[in-house]
Amino acid sequence: MGSDSEAEKSQQRKEKEKKKMLAVAPIAKPLPGKRLVRKAAEHKCLKRGVKEVVKSIRRGHKGLCVIAGNISPIDVITHVPILCEEADIPYVYVPSKEDLATAGATKRPMCCVLVLTKPTKGKLDPAEQEKIKADYSQVVADISELTSSLF
Repeated sequence: MGSDSEAEKSQQRKEKEKKKMLAVAPIAKPLPGKRLVRKAAEHKCLKRGVKEVVKSIRRGHKGLCVIAGNISPIDVITHVPILCEEADIPYVYVPSKEDLATAGATKRPMCCVLVLTKPTKGKLDPAEQEKIKADYSQVVADISELTSSLF
């Protein structure tokens, strides 16, 4: 009895993931996971939304840009990867804006976030700062590896 419901839940999760992947925009490449965003949100090292991300990039802040792949209309975010490339900021896509909101510790779906290596206001523990930088470096290395395999 319990295993049937487990199997049904598993099947429903798989179908939900498949639907998410079908809704992803054609420009949404590279497409890995979203591990770093939650830690950055906990330590206030996160800029949320297109307006904040663009403003931070233009001001010269460095970090990792995470963009949702199921944004409609796609014109809302098409300029963000170009800004990231001009500023030499790595960027990556996630399948849905809801997943990005969950990782960013908010209920409101977000188009994109910029993960900073240090908070814009205040200071962090040196140990916490090193953890975030290590995770950031690992994710950037994964993204560059993924990008090189695409092209």
